[in-house]
Amino acid sequence: MRILALLNGDGGTLKTTDLDWLSALIKDEFAVHGHEITVEIVAGKDVVPAIEQAAERKDVDVLLVGGGDGTVSAAAAAVFETDTALAILPAGTMNLFARTLQIPLGLEAAVKALAGGTITKVDVATVNGKPFVHQFAAGLHARMVRFRERITYRSRLGKIWATTRAITLAVRKLPKVELLINVDGRTERLLCSAIAISNNLYGLGHVPFADNPKGGVLGVYICTERNISRVAKLTLDIFTGQWRSNPSLLVKTAKHVQLSHRGKPRSNRAVRDGELELLDDLSEVELHPLGLSVLVPADASYLEEATPADQSAVPAPGAASSTP
Repeated sequence: MRILALLNGDGGTLKTTDLDWLSALIKDEFAVHGHEITVEIVAGKDVVPAIEQAAERKDVDVLLVGGGDGTVSAAAAAVFETDTALAILPAGTMNLFARTLQIPLGLEAAVKALAGGTITKVDVATVNGKPFVHQFAAGLHARMVRFRERITYRSRLGKIWATTRAITLAVRKLPKVELLINVDGRTERLLCSAIAISNNLYGLGHVPFADNPKGGVLGVYICTERNISRVAKLTLDIFTGQWRSNPSLLVKTAKHVQLSHRGKPRSNRAVRDGELELLDDLSEVELHPLGLSVLVPADASYLEEATPADQSAVPAPGAASSTP
């Protein structure tokens, strides 16, 4: 395979990594497996343009990006509906999509796993045509990100502290998001403090990421609770993977979701893969089963799973429960 590796030199753990060593490791490991690979180190401000240019090249089979979830999301959006596969070298704070793909979080282990990996297709979602690989959200999550962006941090631990501080500030005054939500053709009016839609249903017992990238459903998570202590408890349960047992969370699965936003302001009121953006009057969220080609470790467990119907933990599309 012909592979182009773009490393965000200002992203996450790469800022404190010997990039000459990492570049040599990548070249050596992929060469051992017979691949042609070029490694380029790119400044953070130039990453997105470099990704977009790479996705248009006809001489690249795989675009490997090294960086955080923002870099990964930009790369997924660029190669969506193209013949180029995406590979991820996890170098961010959470590395949520890399976790879903079962890519090792250590850089050296990730390089070795990907060099001997295989290309497969996984699900991707879009909101108004814009792809996301992890989550689209409004309400409390957007408020938390707005607070976090006001806090200065320079390291992974600093970002974790900033996120914790931002959550504490955000839950002091809960947002009111008035929505009309249509889930697979069924419409209801909601006044919620938080709503999130994930690319496949989150797994249990860990930070919020999907266990199966071929699950075939959107996860829809709705909190209408107004009690601050209960919302704080729900936030903790989501981050620890205990959301299934929390009565403050309504969970549905779907193929298609419409959100009609009934209020203002709209700027920076939505979050797509961790990045703030406009909350449109109408948000059309759709799952694209097996719509993204990715390079993943050859021993990833989901490669052997036959169909989404084999997953007993996923409720039927459109099902709803406060304790899913």
